[in-house]
This record gives sequence, C-alpha cells and structure tokens, in this order.
Amino acid sequence: MPWVEEWPSQGACRGEDPDALFVQGAAQQQAKQVCLSCPVRSECLAHALDTRTEFGVWGGTTERERRQLLREHPQVESWRRLLEGARSAHEDARLGPSPRQHAVQRGLHPAAVRAQQLGAS
Repeated sequence: MPWVEEWPSQGACRGEDPDALFVQGAAQQQAKQVCLSCPVRSECLAHALDTRTEFGVWGGTTERERRQLLREHPQVESWRRLLEGARSAHEDARLGPSPRQHAVQRGLHPAAVRAQQLGAS
C-alpha cells in the first residue's frame, strides 16, 4: 500500500467529533479505538511525531505514548521516512521477492533471466 499524501480526508476519524480525540486521562484509551481500523494510521502517526504534536490522539497513540517514542528514539530525523520504509519492508517480506529481485539474490543478471524466459516461450 503506497503512502497516502492526503491522509486526513481518508482517516477513520474524519466523521467524528474532533473534540472526542482531544481528551485526557482514561478517555484517551476510548478515543484510540477509532484508530484501530484506520487505513491511514501510519501517516497520521508520522505527521504527529514529525510535527511534535503535543495534544490529542493521533495515529492510535496518546500524548504520553508519542512523547515516549520521541524520547526513546531521538536519532529519528523523519518518522515518515521510518514508517514508510517499515511498511515497504513489511509488504516486501509478505509478498516475497519479485522475479528480478530473486535473480539478483541468486547472483544472476536480470537481463539473463529475462532472456531465458523469452527463449523458453
């Protein structure tokens, strides 16, 4: 799934009362439930971390959880790049290598593999 640039318009919270996501204490756990099925949860979280958004539930995380992530990973310069890369790696692992990637992993030049495929047709 590619990274979604216009993620706010696709968020599971787009039809919710915005005030419901800017709550405190135990109510934050309830607010996070909206994010569980959100198709743009990673984009939302990356935005909140990259812009150091202090208040509200963003990307399924509370203010405290985001502060902890920022504190534990000060070396991260771009959360978007990190999360986008993690998503891509996950999808690659799930789908397995493409024929071209598989050939390169076996030490074959992709053009040689393609020539073999064309010769076998």
